[in-house]
Amino acid sequence: MQKKTLDVHLMIVNPDNYLENFAELGADILTVHYEACTHLHRTIQRIKDLKMKAGVAINPHTPIASLKSIIKDLDLVCVMSVNPGFGGQSFIEETYEKVLELNSLIKKHNSKAIIEIDGGVNSLNAKKLIDCGANALVAGSFVFKSENPTQTISELSSIIN
Repeated sequence: MQKKTLDVHLMIVNPDNYLENFAELGADILTVHYEACTHLHRTIQRIKDLKMKAGVAINPHTPIASLKSIIKDLDLVCVMSVNPGFGGQSFIEETYEKVLELNSLIKKHNSKAIIEIDGGVNSLNAKKLIDCGANALVAGSFVFKSENPTQTISELSSIIN
């Protein structure tokens, strides 16, 4: 049986208090919010010390430039394309520009970070997000609120491949 990647996105304050717990539970990738970490570099290094890949999520109002000093240390950047808090929100159109800017920052600094988009992803914006440089899309509400989630996943996959 093939092991699935456990990608955990912590949308909590004081994530440092829980890093060991998620490592023990088998997380492969652990993403914390930029806005929730007082000492982001220390948090990222601790995640890596615990043998997990390290990700940072940024809220819609957080500029990409905020990641400049840490981009080489990241394995993943999750661009929130809605304001965190609850599912089913509308996609924020400025996300496309943020993805282009982040893609440029990653290339400029020879980072290996992948770009993940979370929030409001659907069949109308998936292709454009991939074309802008996104590598992974989170389409929770779009999939789980559909009448046939399996078919929706298949259709979404065909759009981006």
